[in-house]
Amino acid sequence: MTWPLALTVQLLLATLALATVNGPVINANFPDPSILQAAGTTYAFSTNSGSINIQVATSPDGGNTWTLTNTDALPDVGSWATTGNTWAPDVIDRGDGTYVMYYAAESPSQGTHCVGAATSTNPEGPYTPQSQPIACQTAGGGAIDPAGFQDTDGTLYVVYKVDGNNLGGGGTCGNGNEAYSTPIMLQQLLSDGVTPTGNPVQILDRGVADGPLIEAPALILHQGTYVLFFSSNCYNTNLYDISYATASSVSGPYTKASSPLLVTGDDGLTSPGGATPLPDGSFMVFHATTNSNPLTRPMYTATMDWNGVTVSV
Repeated sequence: MTWPLALTVQLLLATLALATVNGPVINANFPDPSILQAAGTTYAFSTNSGSINIQVATSPDGGNTWTLTNTDALPDVGSWATTGNTWAPDVIDRGDGTYVMYYAAESPSQGTHCVGAATSTNPEGPYTPQSQPIACQTAGGGAIDPAGFQDTDGTLYVVYKVDGNNLGGGGTCGNGNEAYSTPIMLQQLLSDGVTPTGNPVQILDRGVADGPLIEAPALILHQGTYVLFFSSNCYNTNLYDISYATASSVSGPYTKASSPLLVTGDDGLTSPGGATPLPDGSFMVFHATTNSNPLTRPMYTATMDWNGVTVSV
C-alpha cells in the first residue's frame, strides 16, 4: 500500500510533535549541562573536557541544533582553585548586562570541591572568577553542582549539593551504605549574585528511594510553585534519574514527586540526569550515558509539559 504524500507528511509531523525528548543533540561528552537564552542565542555549558575548564555550545534556533564551540568559558578557575575537575556550571543573566557563572572546582586548601562564581558581560565568556568561593562545606564532603535562581522580587540565590558521598563511605558512589547525607542547600546572595548573605538553608535530602545520594539541583518558579529538579542514585548506574520536588516557599518544605521525571528506558535513555530547565519551565537540557561507554554523557533536550505541579516530558 502506498500512502499519499500529504498523509505521509502529516504522519511524519505528528511523530515529530510527539518526540519531546531529542538527542543526543551534542554527541560528545557534555555532562551536567545548563542552559541560558540571551540576545537571540541559546547557550549550553558543561563540565570540563581535556584542557577546557568549562565547555560551551551554542544554538541559533532555540535549542534544536547545536554547535560545540571548543572554547573555554572559564580559562581561569580562580586563585582558590585548581584546574582539571571543574564541574556542573550554571549561568544566569543578572539583568544589568552581566552574566554570573556558578561552578564547582577543587580547592587545595580545603581538600574538597567548593562552589565558585565568575562574571562576564558576554554570555559565552570568558568569565572572570571571584577571589573566594561562595561555599565549601568541607566537613560535609564539599560543595558541588551549583545552580542560580532569581525570585520574582529580584532576590538571587544559588542551590548546591553537599557532597557527602565524597567522605568515603564505600560502595556505590562512595556512599553505598548510605552513611552520609547529601543535602541540597539554598544560599541567598546579594544583588551582585556572587556574595553570600546569611546562612545556607537545607531544602532537601536523600530518602530511601534515592539510594546513596541526590545531586544536580536546579530551581525554577512555575505558576507560583517552586520546583526543584534533582538527580538521585549513582550516575554510573542504570538507577540514575531526573526527579523533582515542589514547594510554596523558596526555602521549602519541598515535597518530592511520586515518581521521577525520567528514568532508564524512557525514550531509549540510559541513566538520564543533570537536568537544567529554562526559567519558564518550557524546555530543558540533560545528559544520558551511551551504551558503549557509560562514562560518556552526551547532551539531550526535552520539551516540558505541566499539569498543575506535575511535570512530564
